[in-house]
Amino acid sequence: MGTSRGAAKRPSMFEVAKLAGVSHQTVSRVINRSPDVSDATRAKVLAAIKELDYHPSNSARALASRRSRTIGLIAGGLRFFGPISAISSIETLARSHRLFMSVMMVHEASCTQHDFEELCGTFNEQNVDAFIYLTPTDAMFDAACRTLVAQPRVFVTSTHGSLAITDGLRLAGTRDRSRVAMVGIDQWGAMEDLVRLLDEYGHRRALYFAGPTEWRDAATRLDAWVKTSRAHSISSVTVRCDTWDSTEAYGRMNHLLDSIGRAGGVLPTVVVTANDSQAVGVARALHEHGVRIPQDVSVVGFDDMPAMDNMFPPLTTVRPDFEQLGAAAMRETLRLLGEGGDVAYPSSSHGVGLIPAKVVKRASLGPAARR
Repeated sequence: MGTSRGAAKRPSMFEVAKLAGVSHQTVSRVINRSPDVSDATRAKVLAAIKELDYHPSNSARALASRRSRTIGLIAGGLRFFGPISAISSIETLARSHRLFMSVMMVHEASCTQHDFEELCGTFNEQNVDAFIYLTPTDAMFDAACRTLVAQPRVFVTSTHGSLAITDGLRLAGTRDRSRVAMVGIDQWGAMEDLVRLLDEYGHRRALYFAGPTEWRDAATRLDAWVKTSRAHSISSVTVRCDTWDSTEAYGRMNHLLDSIGRAGGVLPTVVVTANDSQAVGVARALHEHGVRIPQDVSVVGFDDMPAMDNMFPPLTTVRPDFEQLGAAAMRETLRLLGEGGDVAYPSSSHGVGLIPAKVVKRASLGPAARR
């Protein structure tokens, strides 16, 4: 009985070299896309690879280079739009550089340092070349900074929170920034653009729905809102929420509207929320109380989640470039591994390279109503 093709011996690099009439080192250079190969030689090697149906052995390449070509990614916030978008971008860019992603997910609020150390230990068993940490909460950021590893690390996080970036770097036990990089969204710049727009529309009384305090995004957005709104003479009251959920925002907005109605108070001219889900809950409460958007009260969100352009009315919001954030995290990883140059950012703060976020103006924002 003949041997099936699936059971046939896998062709080696040496067989490719023999068929192409070159050395096995030249075949290796072609496989690794080295520029030090002539076009004619490269064509012969590629033709031999195709004829033999040769596929490089990743394990052999790892032994030869002492690199696994694998990146360990630890991520929290996987129930949310932003982290998912960033991870997708990280994986796409890694694949284009023939790197593998090994992903472990944790609960962003309950993650402990022990949990983080166990995850890193598992990745070390895989001999990962570098780590990327998506740390949306203070708990995750603190645990990631305290867990010491030998490989390069890239943190994806916000500039503000209960643990400052500089303190986090000290906890990380390294003064060598050539082994650590941090990237995030320019939420301060986006909030300044938003507040400037509100000012132009004449808004002077606002409600701000803050996100859960343990999230670094929430802390950064709240700090930016408070300082920039004050600088533009906008009187603001903060409504603190324990979650990002629309249901909580809906309930809190209902309570506020009932209180204003009973006391004969004055409505704000704009409600700004720390994410789009909160804006959905706020808009529902306003509609149910007969408050028109934007004629009576304008509503603004943050994140530009899918379908926000189809709300009634379409939601004005801030659009962070999560895909570019993921790409920046991967480019920083390549730089730390010696496979790429410096990564350029439009701005940076506290040692964090910042990716822009754009205000998207839609019909939910209008001129301030006269009371």
